[in-house]
Amino acid sequence: MKNNDLTIRASILTIFICILFGGNPVAIKFCLTGLGPFTTVGIRFAIAAVVIFIWARVKHIPLRLTQKKLAQMLILSAIFVAQLSCFYQGLARTTASHGALISNLMPFFIFILAHFFIPGERISLKKGVGITLGFIGVLFLLFDEQDLTGDLKKGDLIVLLAVYLWSSNAVFVKRIISEYNAVQITIYPMIFGTPFFFIGGFLWDDQMIQMINPVVITSLLYQSVVTASFGFIVWNTLLQKFGATSLHSFIFIMPLAGVLLGVVLLGETITPHLATASAFIVTGVIIVNLKTGKWPASVG
Repeated sequence: MKNNDLTIRASILTIFICILFGGNPVAIKFCLTGLGPFTTVGIRFAIAAVVIFIWARVKHIPLRLTQKKLAQMLILSAIFVAQLSCFYQGLARTTASHGALISNLMPFFIFILAHFFIPGERISLKKGVGITLGFIGVLFLLFDEQDLTGDLKKGDLIVLLAVYLWSSNAVFVKRIISEYNAVQITIYPMIFGTPFFFIGGFLWDDQMIQMINPVVITSLLYQSVVTASFGFIVWNTLLQKFGATSLHSFIFIMPLAGVLLGVVLLGETITPHLATASAFIVTGVIIVNLKTGKWPASVG
């Protein structure tokens, strides 16, 4: 089978995984009703690291690091801690819909950073148009007076910073990825970063654990097992078998799923600004990913 020949079953599975990833900000919002932001992300990636480690052992995937690789993983882990701390702190202040849309600016930031830091990666006219549309969409979010208070706007900006850090992480990974397997790149930031999340929870969460109920537990398992573990394994399996080009054609589903699930499950309002922002960002994502296969989508 050629790398870009998706079967019907694989297409349905890809759509399903994109919907799952799009729902992650909604799960985070549910989880934050009972756990502090740092505590939530610490528990999430502690569970995910254990699940991925077991999967790696079963599949006999090598995890050993050389001294040089260890130093690189420590750098990657520092960025990982910063990006996830910002992301969860931002989502604690803004809506799941806004978080889902802003998260999908990541490909735009990657193309901009890659233009300067990855040899041979240049912003084409097509990419430039897509990037411009995406950032116009963010402006509509930030100026949505009907929906946002000052604290929520601050949350949007913190999530935007998180996405920038996430993109920097992806560019760094692009420079070193040939020396690693996908599991190593994924699991070590979780292992090294998780203790710092719990320290952050102890120092800065108002309450590390406010309450535990079925909704909090379910949303936590969704983040750790469904998206960070199962989602990672399935997505990378699809990437290996069919290639990034085919999967990229479905990425626009993620922001749409995030917005719709925020409306249905959290009762968030679709304002004119939110609808317009969704249109701009989704169109931008489609344009920059059209017939490109260089950047596998990062979906943490």
